[in-house]
Amino acid sequence: MTRSSVQGEDTRQGAPDAPERAEADGKTESEEPDGGAEAGRRRPRRGRRVLRWTAVTLAVLIAGTAGAGYLYYEHLNDNIKKDALNLGDNKVAAPTPNAAGQTPLNILVIGSDARDSEANQQLGGARETFGSTPLADVQMLVHLSADRSNMSVVSMPRDTLVKIPKCTDPDDGKVYPASEGRVMTNRSLGHGGPGCTVATWQELTGIHIDHFVMVDFAGVVSMADAVGGVPVCVDANIHSRDREGHGSGLKLEKGTHPVKGEQALQWLRTRYGFEDGSDLARAKAQHMYLNSMVRTLRENATLSSPNKLRRLAEEATRALTVDPGLDTVKKLYDLSDELRKVKPERITMTTMPNRYVGARVEPTEDAEQLFRLVREDIALDGKDAKKKAADEEAADVSDDPAAADDEIAVQVRNGTRTDRLGAARGRANTVTGLLVEQGFAKAVADPSVLPSEDRTVVRYPSADLEGDAQRVAKSLGIPASSVQRSTDVSGVTLTVGADWREGTTYEAPASDDRTPESAEALNGADESACMHVNPAFTWS
Repeated sequence: MTRSSVQGEDTRQGAPDAPERAEADGKTESEEPDGGAEAGRRRPRRGRRVLRWTAVTLAVLIAGTAGAGYLYYEHLNDNIKKDALNLGDNKVAAPTPNAAGQTPLNILVIGSDARDSEANQQLGGARETFGSTPLADVQMLVHLSADRSNMSVVSMPRDTLVKIPKCTDPDDGKVYPASEGRVMTNRSLGHGGPGCTVATWQELTGIHIDHFVMVDFAGVVSMADAVGGVPVCVDANIHSRDREGHGSGLKLEKGTHPVKGEQALQWLRTRYGFEDGSDLARAKAQHMYLNSMVRTLRENATLSSPNKLRRLAEEATRALTVDPGLDTVKKLYDLSDELRKVKPERITMTTMPNRYVGARVEPTEDAEQLFRLVREDIALDGKDAKKKAADEEAADVSDDPAAADDEIAVQVRNGTRTDRLGAARGRANTVTGLLVEQGFAKAVADPSVLPSEDRTVVRYPSADLEGDAQRVAKSLGIPASSVQRSTDVSGVTLTVGADWREGTTYEAPASDDRTPESAEALNGADESACMHVNPAFTWS
């Protein structure tokens, strides 16, 4: 199994006298205990931890870097490092295909704060951190919609408190027990590898993850250099260095300039000098860089040169660790071909809404709203409203005529259990009785209690039962959008969800499909963005 080693954690404080871990001065911050702030410690500023270097990885995938597959194919395949996809026991089911048979694609991109090579140590880290336990300090979920029209990106702060599930290392069989309480999410990487980070995300979000891609410090620099430069903007001269030597070392003149290689890494890691010096400002800079990278690569500036393409392919394959589903150039190319179908204006980047718990953070109710939108494949840019209405209207009428009510076999299941409440007793029997009263004589209740369903849903396995499923839904007032085709059922199956725990009349919950403001969404086509420089870090 491939491993990357990292130093302990840096804080979320934005105070100018707090050392910034692993920036150009090579100094590190002291590691804080989990769970809360020490006595007398200042409360950290409200910041957002977004991927420091994953921007390059994502952009490379979008641009189709692996399109150089015809160049020494086997050599490039040998460059790619592999690891298991999911080391946990909770295997979230893949989403149900849409009417066209398409399914969404979810990729977890992980930034390893690696100290396992001389190159990584030189780019950021103290000598004593070499060979330490790996940390997934940056994590970003990339969601590609089923119809490939839009992309949503959700990043999770590295100090988010979560429960890490039991993970088993496939190489040596070592079992890492589930965390007794909540710990920082970045520790998941040290519980057997990136597959445990995947398992942790699935436990928290309920989102099925198809693939992961992991990259380290050296990978960012090499790929950014191979790309040839990405334009970034500052509204004043900046030098990210204070009197104590803290800062990334980034030095730029006012205006727009291309950055590459180590300077690109400095941009992605700069906190001292941008706005108020918080992680929120650093996150904004990272988002701007990613957007600019995507636009640059879509214009084919890099791909027009065979030599640059070859170099980029070489550096990308060396920098990545992936799951077996992406372990060849061909597989990476196929993925990139899917990703680059999305135009920048349909890319939305967000940060998981969170609140402080001592010195750490936890997901808020808005975070669950964001996760639900991803699970239900709802675009975060809000541009799917008309499409959704059209889909529901089209779903009202099926080409498959329904059988007579008394000939439709229906199985009713109880899926009312939630994270906080047990299953409502007798719901399958109650709803079965309602169907029988309406003439569905072949309706039967399944006595077992199933995993939770947020909303009541009617599923059917094949096109010849679509009309029957829609007829069942209509008889109970269940919207057509809740009728889904699925190979997980053998016949028309109605699962009573957490939205119908009581009563005999179904009332569809009001649908709020807006992206929470606390997610701080940023559109991928925004070319006007320019980072504000803190006057204390400018020069003339």
